[in-house]
Amino acid sequence: MRKLVLRWLLPLLLADQALKFYIKLNFSIHQSDGFIPGILELRFLENEGMAFGWALPGVAGKLLLTTFRILASIAIGVYLSRLVKEGAHKGMLRCITLIWAGAIGNIIDGAFYGLIFTHSGWDTVATFASTGGYASLFMANVVDMFHFLVTWPNWMPWGLGGAEIFPPVWNIADAAISIGVIWILLRQRTFFDSLGTKA
Repeated sequence: MRKLVLRWLLPLLLADQALKFYIKLNFSIHQSDGFIPGILELRFLENEGMAFGWALPGVAGKLLLTTFRILASIAIGVYLSRLVKEGAHKGMLRCITLIWAGAIGNIIDGAFYGLIFTHSGWDTVATFASTGGYASLFMANVVDMFHFLVTWPNWMPWGLGGAEIFPPVWNIADAAISIGVIWILLRQRTFFDSLGTKA
């Protein structure tokens, strides 16, 4: 468990938070900058909570989402600890660690960024808050910054021609969760057969 935390969880969390701090302190809302020409750009957006900009509305929705996230993160940590003790496949352990790191990464934003930073606006770049930040505990927004520029070919039917293939703006934490889940789905036979042979 310690190796997973040191080699996977902490580096992902540090990278996620370092990039979010950089974006928050250097970009105004919707400001963009090139990253991989024609493929990926940095575009600063904030959302109220879920991956890829999805959110539950209002204060109640925010608190519900934060509570769910915290409980889910605790459950993932407990599950990972159990898998380690059972000698689960290393790939499975790494996938669960990716999901755990992503969940924790987005919890940090939503829980604490409102206390740490001033408000980000269309023409306003945030700074570190000297007194009060822009939101109370657990009521801040999640920082997103990656935006795919790739579009469907113009000949695509159903109105897809020229539209973005993947329009949501996302962050490292979202990517970690997605990669972990997709890899489990792709390798589930190997991962879960391995668990079965050790039961």
